[in-house]
Amino acid sequence: MNTRHAGHSGEQLRLMAKIARMYHTRGMRQNEIAAELHLSQARVSRLLKKATEVGIVRTTVSAPPGVHTELEEKLEQRFGLLEAVVVNVSGDEETAIPAIGAAASGYLENTLLGGEIVGISTWSANLLATVESMRPPSSRVVEKVVQLMGGMGDPIAQVEATRIMTAFSSATGADPIYLAAPCLLGSASARDTLSADPLLTKVTALWDELSTVLVGIGTLEPSPLLRSSGNAVDPNDQDMLRSLGAVGDVCMRFFDKDGNPVDSSLGERVIGIQAEQLRAVPRRIGVAGGMRKLTALHGALEGRWINVLITDVDVAHALLET
Repeated sequence: MNTRHAGHSGEQLRLMAKIARMYHTRGMRQNEIAAELHLSQARVSRLLKKATEVGIVRTTVSAPPGVHTELEEKLEQRFGLLEAVVVNVSGDEETAIPAIGAAASGYLENTLLGGEIVGISTWSANLLATVESMRPPSSRVVEKVVQLMGGMGDPIAQVEATRIMTAFSSATGADPIYLAAPCLLGSASARDTLSADPLLTKVTALWDELSTVLVGIGTLEPSPLLRSSGNAVDPNDQDMLRSLGAVGDVCMRFFDKDGNPVDSSLGERVIGIQAEQLRAVPRRIGVAGGMRKLTALHGALEGRWINVLITDVDVAHALLET
């Protein structure tokens, strides 16, 4: 590593390089950069100065080894993203999860500015890796963190889901708002009855006030975490969704390869944020990697289910080839 880069995290170097390109190469003003990247203008100014000190800015912008600023910009332009974070890791999904989680935690630590109401999905190994990598800030940066979908299944697996909420709350100072209900019920009438309970409506009313959501991207075949929870889609429902063209989901709201919502009887049995509510949230951060999720990620991007993407370098290249 360049000796001048020593003492700076990979996320700090990535952010310095991105801001430097936006300012020096694209000609953006500091206030425009701050608004686009969800940073304070003072922080943008400091990072521009630091980028010069560590040698990122010379006569041209030189991204440090392992930083993929140009690739990130191509993803942002191709899919209309607020921001893309490409992690310098290759390999299978299991190998990529720790690195993607660490990058996502660094992104959140830099962009959670205070006063936010954040929604978070509770069935994602990537999100668990993210929140467990976060460090407590010097001040409270999130007011509330709200669960976006039910989660009471197998008690052992429920511990894993609860860890995401509690770890995020501890790392941000947020008040955790849990949704004490199953994700998937046996019938639409059971969902309607339970959803009308005042204890649940106090939680679900907050979904219209969210400023940011943090979500995983699911495939039609459930992850081991979701399968062990007791809330996984059974094989018959999987076949039904597949016949309707579903390729993936966000918070159990399924979509096809072009990102269009897939309406099905299963959706009527889910206790969770609605598709239109989710896509109305200003900042929608998707954390996922591994080539197994390529089709689902492409659909999520095409359908604007997310507008911030944190993924690995292999998936990033593959997305640009789709």
